[in-house]
Amino acid sequence: MKKEIKQYGPNNTVYGMGFIGAAIYYISIATGFWMGVLGFLKAIVWPVFLVYEALNALGA
Repeated sequence: MKKEIKQYGPNNTVYGMGFIGAAIYYISIATGFWMGVLGFLKAIVWPVFLVYEALNALGA
């Protein structure tokens, strides 16, 4: 039986770099500790914001 191994290296790299960039951005503009925590949580789900804004721009 042949075993297939799927590798998602490039996708994980893009997400990881985006996560780091979003975390730096959101935490740097935070005005307090809890806003920094909220910024970190936003950095985890940044693709959701990206897709939402892209769909709004397309009028979907």
